[in-house]
Amino acid sequence: MELSTMETTRVLLRPWNENDAKSLYKYAQHPAIGSIAGWPPHTSEEESRKVIREILSAPETYAVVLKESGEPIGSVGIMFGDGVHSAEMQEGDAEIGYWIGVPYWGKGLIPETVERLLKRCFDELGIKRVWCGYYDGNDKSRRVMDKCGFMFHHTEEGKISPLGDVRTEHFTILTKERWNGQKGRMYE
Repeated sequence: MELSTMETTRVLLRPWNENDAKSLYKYAQHPAIGSIAGWPPHTSEEESRKVIREILSAPETYAVVLKESGEPIGSVGIMFGDGVHSAEMQEGDAEIGYWIGVPYWGKGLIPETVERLLKRCFDELGIKRVWCGYYDGNDKSRRVMDKCGFMFHHTEEGKISPLGDVRTEHFTILTKERWNGQKGRMYE
């Protein structure tokens, strides 16, 4: 399925392209971004370009573009049960992942964006359950999940992160039924 452009009140979600490498590097080089999510900070604009080509070009992966400036400031994606991602997914499940540049923390942009991805999952892609995971200590990510209606599911200890260290990972889940029942969703 071809990636479409989606929007919320404040952001556009569109496919990444190699011209975004400068902006990606600007935000992904910050040590507070990748390390909490389990990936190394970017070390050059060329590395960011390679990440766009090899990772961020995956289906259902989007640049979070601030409408106000037109600049990509983060990334979100919907992943399916292909064995690469964390949650133990079944048929009809997906996982959402996200990050945003440090200057935009605490502004509600990621909950707004995740709500749009949930609409895509449940209303457009026919997903039944959406997973979201976070490593111990990533309270900002957990708060996004809380705001969007995810419920704690389970914890896995002794997980090896992509950085090679051992971590505890917590998993949350949101069903289509629960999502449909949430009154006054934030960003519809």
